[in-house]
Amino acid sequence: MIRVPRVAFLAALASVLVTAPSGSQAAPQRATPAPAASRRSAPPAVSAFRSVRTHDEVALPVRLRIPAIGVDTPLEQLGRQPDGTIAVPERFDVAGWYDEAARPGQAGPAVILGHVDSSAGPAVFFRLSSLPASAVVYVDRVDATTIGFRVTGQTRVPKTGFPTDLVYSPTLQPSLRLVTCGGSFDHHLRSYRDNVIVYAAPA
Repeated sequence: MIRVPRVAFLAALASVLVTAPSGSQAAPQRATPAPAASRRSAPPAVSAFRSVRTHDEVALPVRLRIPAIGVDTPLEQLGRQPDGTIAVPERFDVAGWYDEAARPGQAGPAVILGHVDSSAGPAVFFRLSSLPASAVVYVDRVDATTIGFRVTGQTRVPKTGFPTDLVYSPTLQPSLRLVTCGGSFDHHLRSYRDNVIVYAAPA
């Protein structure tokens, strides 16, 4: 399983209300004019500072094709499991797109995961580790558009040392990450010890 960083945003608003103690009356006070500085117009609302989206909206990905290794699969949408790890595809012959990351073609890394095998035999990303550099990967989208990516490299890392920042950190350019299992198999945990990560950029 692959863990993504948890980022929490906290906004606090404090207000103070001064009242007279119970059973007493507050002493009347003479109103005094506010200083000139306080009579200036109020600053603009926070919402006025929100940035406006300037990139084109990209349609949802629905299919992945990698001709060099014979992959042609629909894409599931993957969220997170209760423990914070990314959910994995329910079927071994189908890949899944992590829907909290970028959509393929948007600025940032789009992440697609797939199983390497199962007890029944090879799975959708069985040959991912043999994908050569410069191979082309196609992602078809729900609006009938397609974007192509060209493989720039791959790495194999222990699951205990998954490079979260390298895979998920925002980028200004569109990119693609393909992730599956690899390395030796831990029979006690019934899981592979490593992850194979393929990196690709727009073709």
